[in-house]
Amino acid sequence: MGILSGITILDLSRIFAAPFATQMLSDLGAKVWKIESFAGDDSRRWGSHVFDAYNRGKKSLSLNLKDVRAQEILQRLAAKSDVFVENFKTGDMERYGLSYPLLSRTNPRLIYLSLTGFGNTGPRSGDPGYDTVIQAMSGIMSLTGDAGGPPTRVGVAWIDVMSGLVSVIAILSALVERGTSGHGQHIDLSLFDVGMMALADAAQAYLKHGQVQQRVGNVTRNISPAQVFRTADGWIVIAIGNDAQFARLCQVLGCPGLTGDARFASNPDRVKHRDELNEYIVPLFALHDRDPLLQKMKAAKIPAGPVFNIDESVGDPQSVAREAIWSIPDEAGAIGKYLANPLRHLSRTPASPSTIPPDLGQHTFEVLSEELQLDAAEIDKLAEAGVIQLRR
Repeated sequence: MGILSGITILDLSRIFAAPFATQMLSDLGAKVWKIESFAGDDSRRWGSHVFDAYNRGKKSLSLNLKDVRAQEILQRLAAKSDVFVENFKTGDMERYGLSYPLLSRTNPRLIYLSLTGFGNTGPRSGDPGYDTVIQAMSGIMSLTGDAGGPPTRVGVAWIDVMSGLVSVIAILSALVERGTSGHGQHIDLSLFDVGMMALADAAQAYLKHGQVQQRVGNVTRNISPAQVFRTADGWIVIAIGNDAQFARLCQVLGCPGLTGDARFASNPDRVKHRDELNEYIVPLFALHDRDPLLQKMKAAKIPAGPVFNIDESVGDPQSVAREAIWSIPDEAGAIGKYLANPLRHLSRTPASPSTIPPDLGQHTFEVLSEELQLDAAEIDKLAEAGVIQLRR
């Protein structure tokens, strides 16, 4: 039994961020009813691997939200739920009779998460928000990419993933508080909020010093040398955090005399003279093959690692040892592989996989019959009337 066994989540979210959150909660034992339109979550049409990455362990119900009878079904399910999750545009839930004020009247213990692009207040509250747009508007893209090059998007839906994680924190926090107060609450969270938070020390540099940081490529701004280097047969990354590590790096590269150069004597010096330092050490990395050089650095306790492709990362012995990939059987017993939940290493209540991502409407009949006690004839009538859609 998972740590969240007994918690039921009514999930009206689509695409990435909020579905990622409810998937994490499912891995921890929560029951998740995923509500989809007749067309299904948009991500179903972006490649099966996209939907699969965010929706394992859920039960799919397909409903026509514009039909008042479907809205009444969801109101009844909300009364039986602990958590309600939605990422519709501001105002949509009110139009569908599914707002927090309405649902909390019949279920005052309900925790209701609204995850939008820009939040429910402010001049942009009605604007749609996608990860790429928020990466641009939060300033993350202005910091990513080569100096002098164009602003660059992070290679995955980075703010979506972080927003999912913050959503999990919010929901778990509200569940803990409910244990004391007995009451649910509304959580107004946005991708923009999370993107701003993720600026971290880059924003603090502006707030404290008025410094607007710019793109610097693959170097770490505050320490040096800390960047990617090309070896004879691949890329590695190093992150030298103190003077002792720098001295050991110089020994490994065969340039111990650099430690006596005043330009490189301390980390602030090395940051200031990063380009001059690279003129010395970049050619030295190219004299070595990647893996033997990394072994030397490991022996010298230098923070370093290879720059992996996805296949190398998934197949690395550390990924295998840490069980980073879960194997989950489908109804026919065929095994599918999925990225594991990092909370799998809790000592008593680890996250664990349940079921593969559902087919569209796969559980409509099951949930309506078991949870709302509708008989088969009633369910068939709703399907014929276009209120619900059964598994295709």
